[in-house]
Amino acid sequence: MTMMTEKFKILGQYIKDMSSETKDAETYIFVKDNILKYQLNINIISKPLKNKMVEINTILKFEDKEESKYKSHFEMTYATIIKVDDDVKEKKELEKIILCDAQIKIYPNLEKSFLNMLHNSGYGNVKFEKKIDFENLYLQQFN
Repeated sequence: MTMMTEKFKILGQYIKDMSSETKDAETYIFVKDNILKYQLNINIISKPLKNKMVEINTILKFEDKEESKYKSHFEMTYATIIKVDDDVKEKKELEKIILCDAQIKIYPNLEKSFLNMLHNSGYGNVKFEKKIDFENLYLQQFN
């Protein structure tokens, strides 16, 4: 596979919003024992800015899919501002940059920030075994 030259530049990345909620001690104790059942969800929203810039919001949620009265809530919105090269004209090319290429670049920071939040919230045993495969997610979306 030939290395494509990147068609965008990251101008900035920051945590836009962060939320960690564990309502009481019982919940904390329960969640600490069950957090490995929690699932990571990702959602990507983008909005065009002027001068070929795009704000990408990558929203991570870590949640328990099962019904339980003891639940913690963890969510983070990670914003990335990119400037897209002038020769990017097609919507499909832009979509791939937003949903895949930029995500791959920011993922190490994104994951570290999110895990720090979980660890600082008292859940030190959480790690994400597999990295999110953005290439695959992107391809699935269009098949």
